[in-house]
Amino acid sequence: MIASIRMAQQANHPLPAGFLLDEYCIEHQLSLGGFSIVYVATDSQGQRVAIKEYLPNTLALRAEGRTTPVISEEHLPAFRYGMKCFFEEGRALAGLSHPNVIRVLNFFRANETVYMVMEYEQGRTLQELIQKNRAGVTENFIRNVFTKMLNGLREVHSHRLLHLDLKPSNIYMRNDHVPVLIDFGAARQTLACDTPMLKPMYTPGFASPEHYSQRELLGPWSDIYSVGASMYACIAASTPQPADSRLQKDELKPAMVRWDGKYSDQLLETIDWCLCLNHRYRPQSVFALQKALTEPVVAPAPPAKGSWLEQMVGKIRKPRDA
Repeated sequence: MIASIRMAQQANHPLPAGFLLDEYCIEHQLSLGGFSIVYVATDSQGQRVAIKEYLPNTLALRAEGRTTPVISEEHLPAFRYGMKCFFEEGRALAGLSHPNVIRVLNFFRANETVYMVMEYEQGRTLQELIQKNRAGVTENFIRNVFTKMLNGLREVHSHRLLHLDLKPSNIYMRNDHVPVLIDFGAARQTLACDTPMLKPMYTPGFASPEHYSQRELLGPWSDIYSVGASMYACIAASTPQPADSRLQKDELKPAMVRWDGKYSDQLLETIDWCLCLNHRYRPQSVFALQKALTEPVVAPAPPAKGSWLEQMVGKIRKPRDA
């Protein structure tokens, strides 16, 4: 038992450069997470691809110079179940072909685990983009990026899939400024749900209240909460208060209050709508959210003549958007 705990705390070693994996040649490691390792590789035609390897470091350990992981008997059932979920996720995503969703080209078993082969995209994440260009986070930028990204999410939902890990670092901005959804959390969520020995793998601040408890309530509205949190984070340049903390004491300042006068009321109200803690009060579909983001912005009315009191009464009586 002590040995397995020690194993879970160690990092997995990536496959080495030049390693032949099926028909692909590994170039280098692209990223390393608690659930998987992503590589850049070339296929038999010399085209670059990204390959995600299922290798949760709480269940398996691959030592330097090894190709197969070491898995204790205690963790083998959970590892195999997670591998099945990962494989099924690959199969489902391979059936999607949309310019705003990462394209899965192939998925296969090797080295006693599973691999997902995806198109290699040139660009950087939305998170990196907004960190390096704060002045570029205009209303038009927010509306354009998220409206296009929602085209992809709408396609995902139409196939009865959920993303479940939406955040600025999982929205990839191609060099032509087209956003692409990457790094789906479906397999991780399923694995965490059915195997109590694993902690659920979600991102605090972007995960909906349903991610934490009552996971049977997860639905399109859960991804929509994450979209609202992502828009909020883009403007704030920081992560919103986590949903579980908000349920205890909601200290998240509404977008309508925090950025009053800096962005249109319509955009700010839409962000707050997505961030409702009760899932029933959020947009229930991507279509409803897209409609709100693409409605023409009403220009503010010119200042009314009259006393300060008359002007304030006029503002109070001004009808709000539905």
